[in-house]
Amino acid sequence: MKEQLARILEKQQYRTYGEHAAVKLCHWMRQSLLYGRHCYKQEFYGIRSHRCLQMTPVVNQCTHNCLFCWRVQGFEADPSVWSEPEGMLEDFVARQKLLISGFKGDERCKPEMWREASEPRHVAISLAGEPTMYPYLGELIEACHRRGMSTFLVTNGTLPEVLERLDPLPTQLYVTVAAPTEEVYRRICSPRIPDGWERLLRTLDLLPSIDTRTVIRHTLVQNWNIGWEEEYAALDKVADPLFIEPKGYVFVGDSRKRMSLANMPSHATVAEFGRRLGDLLGFEILKEKDDSRVVLLGENGAETRI
Repeated sequence: MKEQLARILEKQQYRTYGEHAAVKLCHWMRQSLLYGRHCYKQEFYGIRSHRCLQMTPVVNQCTHNCLFCWRVQGFEADPSVWSEPEGMLEDFVARQKLLISGFKGDERCKPEMWREASEPRHVAISLAGEPTMYPYLGELIEACHRRGMSTFLVTNGTLPEVLERLDPLPTQLYVTVAAPTEEVYRRICSPRIPDGWERLLRTLDLLPSIDTRTVIRHTLVQNWNIGWEEEYAALDKVADPLFIEPKGYVFVGDSRKRMSLANMPSHATVAEFGRRLGDLLGFEILKEKDDSRVVLLGENGAETRI
């Protein structure tokens, strides 16, 4: 990892491992420990925010330069050495314990919750970069599951061949579909590979055959990719996911260099998009969390908790 990027990540409270991996405390970890507020994933899926480990095996590799991405986009070539997953995971659990050590003496933090936070039970493989670029992704997921941790993997869908052979599969697989058409995709996702759209379509074709919980996430940016419900629905019908998450863009991090506050849709806008999309797919809004600008679409009566 280039020294300049490493310094930026360290300043932003990332803790890196080897040449390519990183962990960082989620905003909702602090909110959960100190204020009793939790991430939408707890509301939707039963993931307890204070027991979640947020990490990435490839903080500095991605196939996109999405305009709405809040992460540092200092993407580089493959590292000279790929770190093995078991040591990476062990290091990140230890780093998380160190990162939360300051909460122990805070009177707002319940001792029991602090102890639980020291022993994560869920891993979000989604912090930054494109995790399917890590060659030992299956082994990383296996290491998490051996520790009794559930796993959520978030991908932009540009490496379908990785998903096709991934073993074991994550507890839940997210594919981000941030554009309804190739034209919008090229403008807002700014792909770093020439055939990104075709690769995403291959992933959507593959998704019904993947034997795990699947979610399509539509990241919605005002004045860029909202609307086109029929086009999104056509893509979603191919993917046939268990759930769909329309989620509003938030004006934070490095995205502020490319976007403005006007690009943040209201929760009402996100919910209306969800209703229209759901009507085309036979899905309903099962849950919503307005402070995260997100709704969960699925079949009536579907069990959402893992």
